Amino acid sequence: MELLLVKKAQKGDTDAFVELMEMHKMPLYKVAKSYLKSEEDIADVMQDTILSAYEHIGELKKSAYFKTWITRILMNHCNDLLRRQRHFVKAGWEEEREASAPSGDREFYELLSELSEDVRPIFLLHYGEGFSTKEVAQILDMNENTVKSKLMRGRKKLKQVLCC
Repeated sequence: MELLLVKKAQKGDTDAFVELMEMHKMPLYKVAKSYLKSEEDIADVMQDTILSAYEHIGELKKSAYFKTWITRILMNHCNDLLRRQRHFVKAGWEEEREASAPSGDREFYELLSELSEDVRPIFLLHYGEGFSTKEVAQILDMNENTVKSKLMRGRKKLKQVLCC
C-alpha cells in the first residue's frame, strides 16, 4: 500500500502525498522530539520536512526507501535548526520529553537519557522506529558496523543501568 502511495505521489498525486504524511507523522514526530526540546521547533521542522519532501519527491530514486529518505530529510532539518540557533540538547531534556511523551514511550525516553548523545538517535531509529542497522547507517550517513558497535555499547550501558 505504501509503495503504491509513494509512486502516485511521485507522479504528482497530492492526495497520495497527504496520506503518506499522515502515515508517517508520528514516527517523524518521535525522531524530531529526540533532537529538539521545543514543540514550536518540532512543528517548524516537521513543516519544513513536509515541504521539502513534497518539492523533491520526484527525485526519490527507489520508492521502497521513502521512510528512510523522509527521516533523513527530517534529521537534516533538525540539525540545521540546531546549528542556526546554537541550541544544544541540555542535561534536562529527558524530563521535558518524559512529561510530553505518550505513556508507553516514557520508559523508552527515560532509558534513552542514560545513553550518550551520539547513541540516542541510533537507538531511537533502530528500536523506536524499527529501522534496520543498514537503514540507520544510511539515515545517519555512517558505516553500518559503527551503528552495530554503538548499539552493542548502548545495550551494555542500559544493562548496567537496569541491573544495578
